[in-house]
Amino acid sequence: MSAYDDRDGKIWMDGKLVDWRDANVHLLTHALHYASSVFEGERCYNGKIFKGVEHSERLKKSAQMLDFEIPYSVEEIEAAKYAMLEANGWTDAYVRAVAWRGAGEDMGVSARRNPVRLAIAGWEWGNYYGDAKMKGAKLDIAKWKRPSPETIPVHAKAAGLYMICTMSKHAAESKGCSDALFMDYRGYVAEATGANIFFVKDGEVHTPLADCFLNGITRRTVIDLLKQKGITVHERHIMPEEMEGFEQCWLTGTAAEVTPVGQIGDYTFEVGAMAKDMVETYEKLVRA
Repeated sequence: MSAYDDRDGKIWMDGKLVDWRDANVHLLTHALHYASSVFEGERCYNGKIFKGVEHSERLKKSAQMLDFEIPYSVEEIEAAKYAMLEANGWTDAYVRAVAWRGAGEDMGVSARRNPVRLAIAGWEWGNYYGDAKMKGAKLDIAKWKRPSPETIPVHAKAAGLYMICTMSKHAAESKGCSDALFMDYRGYVAEATGANIFFVKDGEVHTPLADCFLNGITRRTVIDLLKQKGITVHERHIMPEEMEGFEQCWLTGTAAEVTPVGQIGDYTFEVGAMAKDMVETYEKLVRA
């Protein structure tokens, strides 16, 4: 694949479709300097974006948490996504919507007079973790921690919250791992750099309580699927040492979908029946 700034195709930007290479912003865009940006990652399967409306609603809520309003309705955002997909001839693709404070009269911490912009791009993307769906992903344990809700709007899908994710994923990849697992500011197990995490013990599922990180749309979907199967799900605080007693593990996210985990640091997990079943069940749901 060519670089992401040098491709053929169309990107929806501020109300119209533009050529891919022309979808640019000015150097003095506020978001580039102060991270005043929110985004969504979505997947289109067989011509339908899975839970697209929920993603658009969350995009607008994330912007509000960062004190700005996206000047498009949920319905307009949905129409823009499908216009972008149609223009590129895609029925299966990853969809990236991003809203940000652009360049304007202000160039400091305050940006009240600057326009809010919105763009929607997409690309064809396979398994986020490669062949990990068969053998299980390997995770490092990040040195950084997810922050307290008193320090930053932790429930927004905001660009600034991903700075430590990039750093932690780079560190993990340098060790031969696919990703990294964060603890939260209290020391509890939290999430991976772009995915939520689930564990299995004695036929029941345990997942960290999403009280200081994003409560993912895929996370909530998988919890519902588990409960429909009659499986008990515990949403709770999990101490790192508890990982020694868990039998199976998987990650969830729009990009990750459902991906089994084989190792986290020194802890190992079986790519077992429940993990495999959730991979298959989720795949059937999104392609239904």
